[in-house]
Amino acid sequence: MTSAEIGVFGGSGFYSFLESTETAEVDTPYGRPSADPVIGEVGGRRVAFIPRHGSKHEFPPHRIPYRANLWAMRELGVVRVLGPNACGSLQPYVKPGEFVICDQLVDRTRNRPNTFYDGPVTTHISFADPYCPTIREVAITKGRELEIPLHDRGTVVVIEGPRFSTRAESAWFAAAGWEVINMTQYPEAVLARELQLCYANISLITDYDVGVEGPPVTNEEVIRVFTENNKKVRDLLFEVIPALPVERECPCVTALTGARFEVT
Repeated sequence: MTSAEIGVFGGSGFYSFLESTETAEVDTPYGRPSADPVIGEVGGRRVAFIPRHGSKHEFPPHRIPYRANLWAMRELGVVRVLGPNACGSLQPYVKPGEFVICDQLVDRTRNRPNTFYDGPVTTHISFADPYCPTIREVAITKGRELEIPLHDRGTVVVIEGPRFSTRAESAWFAAAGWEVINMTQYPEAVLARELQLCYANISLITDYDVGVEGPPVTNEEVIRVFTENNKKVRDLLFEVIPALPVERECPCVTALTGARFEVT
């Protein structure tokens, strides 16, 4: 099977950034991924790309086959995954067009399969720090070198969708001090950890969430801002990918160590 070492899940409006590609067909115990992975090279590194919403944006956030997507990446040999996506801002100082390299996550989803470990062996991974510190450090460094306006930390709250928040919900999230709101970071991030894959989020802020500033967010506005900033996302990925170290020395590598409860 065609292989890759780094994976990218594209967000809204970001479906093609590799040239001279080949397509791999991957089936998984959890069905087919959102689309067949497309594989190419970036800076001499083999990269697999899957549009998380499907090639025609046919999967809404709560119906994305997250487990199949992550499993497919691992089947291809991927050990590091980048997850750029469109996000809303919950704070006035986090402005549309800026990037947030998140360091924390709050799950407010309800109906998504969110683990590979449904038994019979009970498995409890640590998720205290949801994002790979190595990828985060490289993304922050390269973003600053490109002079992209970015925040080097932030908490993303993940809502079920596909609807946007009510004013009361948005005010609640903002009052908690969280910076970013999104519909796809969970369970994508935790599933990567369960497979001992490194994973990091790159949030492109497309709008202020309702109750922060201005009129309520619309899908049209999200797509417009994300499309306008696609080049910045591409430029950042093309700098980050070649700069990632080959050897992995982060905690992601040993996420399953001591996580399984087994009676002997």
